[in-house]
Amino acid sequence: MLALGLAGGLDSVHEEFLDSPENYTYDAAAVLVEDGKVIAAIEEERLNRIKRSNKFPLQALRFCLQQAGIRIQDIDRIAYYVNEEAANMLLSRLYLTKPEIGRRFNARSLLAVTLGRLLQAEVDPAKLCFFQHKLMHAIGVADHSGFDESLVLIIDNSGGVYHGRRLQNGSMSLDSLAAMPPSKSLGRFCEAILPFLGFGQLEEYKAMMLAPYGDPATYDPLVKTFYELLPQGDYVFHLERAFALLDHIEPRRKGSDPGQAHKDLAASLQRAMEDIVLHVLQHYRHATGLKQLCIAGGMAENSATNGRVLDSHLFDQVFVHPAAYDSGCALGAALLASYEKPVPNGNGRVHHVFWGTDAGTDECITAELQKWQGFIQFEKTQNVAHHAAKLIAEGAVVGWIQGRTEFGSHALGNRNVLADPRSIQSGDRVKKALSIRDSCWPFSAAVLKEDAEEFFQLAASPESFQFKTFMAKIQKDKHNALPAIAHVDGTARLHTVSRETNPRYWELIKAFKDITGIPVLLNTSLNRDNEPMVATLEDGIVTFLTSGLDYLIAGDCVAKKCTPTRDNQLSLMVSLPPYVKVFRSKGYSERQKSSTRDELRTSYDTQFRRKVSPEMSGLLLGIDQRMSVRELLQKTGTDEQVEQALLAELNQLWAERLIEMRP
Repeated sequence: MLALGLAGGLDSVHEEFLDSPENYTYDAAAVLVEDGKVIAAIEEERLNRIKRSNKFPLQALRFCLQQAGIRIQDIDRIAYYVNEEAANMLLSRLYLTKPEIGRRFNARSLLAVTLGRLLQAEVDPAKLCFFQHKLMHAIGVADHSGFDESLVLIIDNSGGVYHGRRLQNGSMSLDSLAAMPPSKSLGRFCEAILPFLGFGQLEEYKAMMLAPYGDPATYDPLVKTFYELLPQGDYVFHLERAFALLDHIEPRRKGSDPGQAHKDLAASLQRAMEDIVLHVLQHYRHATGLKQLCIAGGMAENSATNGRVLDSHLFDQVFVHPAAYDSGCALGAALLASYEKPVPNGNGRVHHVFWGTDAGTDECITAELQKWQGFIQFEKTQNVAHHAAKLIAEGAVVGWIQGRTEFGSHALGNRNVLADPRSIQSGDRVKKALSIRDSCWPFSAAVLKEDAEEFFQLAASPESFQFKTFMAKIQKDKHNALPAIAHVDGTARLHTVSRETNPRYWELIKAFKDITGIPVLLNTSLNRDNEPMVATLEDGIVTFLTSGLDYLIAGDCVAKKCTPTRDNQLSLMVSLPPYVKVFRSKGYSERQKSSTRDELRTSYDTQFRRKVSPEMSGLLLGIDQRMSVRELLQKTGTDEQVEQALLAELNQLWAERLIEMRP
């Protein structure tokens, strides 16, 4: 049986009509499951290049179909990640705000029409199914945990506690033990405090990064008045009291460095969330007697909270899904739809999530790199792991592309940036290379599974850390050896690497160990700060060329940059991404002076404005799908000085992913 799970909005990439921020349709994805096994899974952001994309997962869907060599008509069930009643309610709210669209569709018919229109194929509405959002989180993590029985905690805008059991037919059964409606959402608790830290929606992770630098005792007495722990694992928020913070802390302005008060408040927020989660888990651990725990939901991305749960030893085993956020709901939807014809014994523990786009064969990689001659030069090497390890040991910051992309929010060895963990300067170089502006940004530690316990204090088996979902303390005698990955509190986000799961990545770390004696690499995802993790080799090359990375290693090829000639630059083909629009407006500005404004806007963020020069605005307005830089500049008829300024502006817009340039 073929089941397709979908997450995301219903707008096409260039549209901004059917979606609104309060609908929480970000993290679009598609997952194809055959007889309960994942065939393909990818986030739409990796393909449409919109970070945390809120668009319809069209490219992700097409990728899944292509991987299986099938058409949409061949799919038995198509599942969407919200229940039908809720979807219809969202549509009703949309009709009220935009009555001009007319009340023509319910959720089922609209999804069928959208699929049919975008895929140019008729889709039977009877094949569509809708499931409760938090249930999708729960099914995905429970199914892939490998546990026959477990407690399941969903920490999301609407979460809950479940008793998960695998039935004899292989499907998962979930009994609800407690609901956590939006009034109990840890996300909303965060949102009440984030503005004081200078952060906005979807930036909870930045507060988590800031927390280790603060002292929670400073604001604990006040923050504890914002919530109340009740008997039987219950709690209640008093978020209206958060405004009392105005008398104690100056809200941080966007773009300014956080002060110690902001770090202290972040630490109090982090401790409060951990205390609430442990309060819930302590009750249900003792009430149910269950010894295995699964965690998913958007707030389950908080690896510090996960680490504290692990350190509590409340449970014998804890599994946090690597796609705990909303993209993982596409997985849960596909799995639940596939239960109509379940497979006996079901899935065991998932050991990898390499389900996305492939870097390609050696021939494909070589052909793609050759397209960029004049911008890069490369060579093939017989032992790429040793070559890469030697470069890293010598201080290079390396982009690493191998095999299929990871599904989930963490790079797990196939789309990474790698550096030497032994030097504190390595972290600074990586931040500069990727334009990471957050001074508190933490990096992860990739360690050989067999050496993990020598370098880190593990509260569970090394296998528990294979998805980078937990923090772990560095062994005291190893702290000085790993300054680049050590957080200020002595922890690191840990990724244990096994030879069986990812042999080439294991060989790289082993080669680094042979050279340096250290079986650990500093790693983060391969993307600049303003873009999602790369998926294709072409995206990886663009990130390489517009960043400060020293080398890009793809397959067996090692590439480095070279200085392009003027002809090289002029030969690049320019186009506008489908999500970017050029605006030229005239009106009154400050001091009531009439002025013309040239800017770029996007279809995914209504607040985004990027001012450009009048010359650049005219140039971009003149693009007819794809044109070479030479053709565009010829249209302007400018002198050499203006031409150089336009080339520099084009390159900056390219780095910001507001235009596309390729050979």
